[in-house]
Amino acid sequence: MELFNYKKPINLMGMSRKFGILSIVLVLLSWGLLATKGFNYGIDFAGGTLIQVKYDKKAPIAKIREDLKQNPLYKNANVTYFGGEDEVVIRIKSSPSSVNKDIGEEVSGLLKDTGKLEIRRVDIVGASIGAEFRNKGLMAMVLAILGILVYVSVRFEWRFAAASVLALVHDVSIASGAIILFNVEVNLDILAALLTLLGYSLNDTIIVFDRIREGIRGIKNPDLTGIINESVTRTLSRTVLTSLTTFFVVFTLDFFGGEIIHGFSFTLLVGIIVGTYSSIFVASPILLWLGFDVKGFRAKEAEKLKREKEKEKMRAQYEQGTL
Repeated sequence: MELFNYKKPINLMGMSRKFGILSIVLVLLSWGLLATKGFNYGIDFAGGTLIQVKYDKKAPIAKIREDLKQNPLYKNANVTYFGGEDEVVIRIKSSPSSVNKDIGEEVSGLLKDTGKLEIRRVDIVGASIGAEFRNKGLMAMVLAILGILVYVSVRFEWRFAAASVLALVHDVSIASGAIILFNVEVNLDILAALLTLLGYSLNDTIIVFDRIREGIRGIKNPDLTGIINESVTRTLSRTVLTSLTTFFVVFTLDFFGGEIIHGFSFTLLVGIIVGTYSSIFVASPILLWLGFDVKGFRAKEAEKLKREKEKEKMRAQYEQGTL
């Protein structure tokens, strides 16, 4: 299924300046949100206790808050609806000092006058463990980006590697800004979504770069702008269809998955949009801004092909006994 006419390349690079300004503004705003507001860390990273309580009718939040104040441990608890009005989540910043203490039973006793309830989940993470999760998550992100830089440098050329890594930083920055803006709780699920975004965005970028490299080899036009326009136009249908298919799947997951998976699916939704956009309007123009040399690349490719032919010739002579 083809959505775009390959015979008439779209002047995508002609729009790169406007989209570049848009990207810079979005990234700066995201960094501004990170510096001023910061992430809303969940139990996994901040430490504390989370109790999920299910009622047989609408949960009386005011009564729940009042009854919890009977115990000093829950005096400053944050109580919010979870998914529907018959379910609540109780969050406290501390964790019990004794591992033998049954938090679920204790909360059930405190809330016995609020109605028929069921403790659905109790998560407890110490502050030091949360900090360790947070540091290791950041390390995983940095190592993933460094690994990608090495991989693309080996497979392509350093300008391609720089462009792909800058595009990934762009994607993660904007996705993080959206997470902060919409006050999504950051936990291990969000970290998994961001790492998934790195892989998805890189895959999209590599496919576009592969087509650009083929264009540099096969298209006679020496102008890199024209080569990129033609190459990206050729892969545009594939990029749009793949992104739309993935978007609809993740949107369905977000719509029907409920509150427990909302953060993960929301991050992926933002990532799919930003990742598709960056592979066309961020990664490709960076090649132009870094001054990629088409003639130099073709000369290296010709020299590489010449050496391969010489090796094949010598191998053939050796097999025939003439060497």
